[in-house]
Amino acid sequence: MTGRTAGVPILRLGDVLVTGLLNELDDHSATAFTEELTERISADDARGVLIDVSRLELIDSFVARTLMELTTVARLLGARVIVAGMRPAVALTLVELGLQLTGVETALNAEQGMAALGWEQVAHVPGPSAPAAIGDPGGSP
Repeated sequence: MTGRTAGVPILRLGDVLVTGLLNELDDHSATAFTEELTERISADDARGVLIDVSRLELIDSFVARTLMELTTVARLLGARVIVAGMRPAVALTLVELGLQLTGVETALNAEQGMAALGWEQVAHVPGPSAPAAIGDPGGSP
């Protein structure tokens, strides 16, 4: 690693890493992000990575290539990458530029991306905050 960080948080949820790309991503930040995320995939033994790009308003060929390369490296390390939340204008720009995100799986939003990685949203059922102790009214005898 170069020692420079991309300044993009990478969160771990079980065996899935969750991160996002910011609108201000330049070439140096994209490279640092790739290095940092690759290191985390290996160190955390991640089986999945969700990259939220919903804040990305523009994409250029370098960032597109970076996403493709990152996906390939992650796959070689045993992790599946889902890019989620691409704006329609960004998708249109990719098509207009003739860029294809070959090998990159996409999802409409982060929730669908997490579901594709095996996570499910479970409805919270309200209940007692703690189990009743033995001998308490309503508790087990």
